[in-house]
Amino acid sequence: MGSTSDLPVMEKAARELDSLEIPFEMYALSAHRTPTEVTRFASNAEARGIRVIIAGAGMAAALPGVIAAQTTLPVIGVPIKGMLDGLDALLSIVQMPPAIPVATVAVNGAQNAAVLAAEMLALADDDLAARLKVAKAKLGDKIVKANEELAKVEYKFKTN
Repeated sequence: MGSTSDLPVMEKAARELDSLEIPFEMYALSAHRTPTEVTRFASNAEARGIRVIIAGAGMAAALPGVIAAQTTLPVIGVPIKGMLDGLDALLSIVQMPPAIPVATVAVNGAQNAAVLAAEMLALADDDLAARLKVAKAKLGDKIVKANEELAKVEYKFKTN
């Protein structure tokens, strides 16, 4: 993440990765304030066993693109809402030059970034693929429970 102020958003990715039992690293790295550390991280990630990188950033949101420029690992960008409701970050991350792709999720979509990373990793990990299937199967449970609760809510003209 660009700074620890991004943690409230990025911790959603951390919780999702934890729940899927995927080991991960977490750093604050700024493309503008700590460019040397960003380069070190990106250029050494594959050698450390990293297979997918999730990079969250707000405002100028250069971090995902700077990382993608320095590695062949897949990079998933999380635009973080700051200025302009996150539109500035979204456009900074999604508009990458040719041959420097950054997969981009919704503004503040760190949980989706983690799920996408897990799906990428699951292509070569049958155990993780099975855990993902279980997690996805449970997604409907929340809506079923919500409808059970909504059925108890009464309004004069409500028909269900």
